[in-house]
Amino acid sequence: MDNALAGLIAACTAFVGSHFALSHPLRAPLARLTGEKAFPALYSLVAFATFGWLVMAFRAVPPAAPLWDGLAKGPWIIATLLMLLASVLLVGSFKGNPAMPAPGAAALAAKGPHGVFHSTRHPMMWSFALWSAAHVLVSPTPRVIVLSLAMAILALVGAHMQDRKKAVLMGPAWQGWQAQTCYWPRLGALGKAGTVPWLGGIALWLVATWAHGWLIAMPAGVWRWLG
Repeated sequence: MDNALAGLIAACTAFVGSHFALSHPLRAPLARLTGEKAFPALYSLVAFATFGWLVMAFRAVPPAAPLWDGLAKGPWIIATLLMLLASVLLVGSFKGNPAMPAPGAAALAAKGPHGVFHSTRHPMMWSFALWSAAHVLVSPTPRVIVLSLAMAILALVGAHMQDRKKAVLMGPAWQGWQAQTCYWPRLGALGKAGTVPWLGGIALWLVATWAHGWLIAMPAGVWRWLG
């Protein structure tokens, strides 16, 4: 392993590890030390610092030969569909999500699953995980694999840790919500997601994949064929 790739692994570990630590075991003691109002500033400072390190470390890793041809039709089509599903889950996650830190979370949980929550109670986290998988499929280079794996761990382990945290904070309300929903996504249930998540997800998918080609001069998704 060269030094550049080792640096990227270290940066990813710092970014993911600090997020977990500040969101869970270190949150309460640091919030008492800094005060509840100042803690978000500390959290943001650490997040931006480690993310900046991650970006620089990613750019420092030289291009390498991919493990397979990610531009072949099969991987590209699968990745394109994964990005569409990720977009639908992401858009749908903002409506009526009891995991969001907002008043009325217990009341939202009591309403039972709706929209994308028929598929999974962690639609936002799974959207990030699917995004990661799609990028590995089309660009299976060491630096992309390391970064994507880090983002997937952040999302999916973070979702599990969120379940435990919410069970403590919300008690029976979250336990009831958890009993009615799934951690693992049921893709067949996305048919119940509703009109807004699907239309919004398709719009986000088209715009994001178009912008991908504009920002880094590499077409993504259906724009590879639409030009």
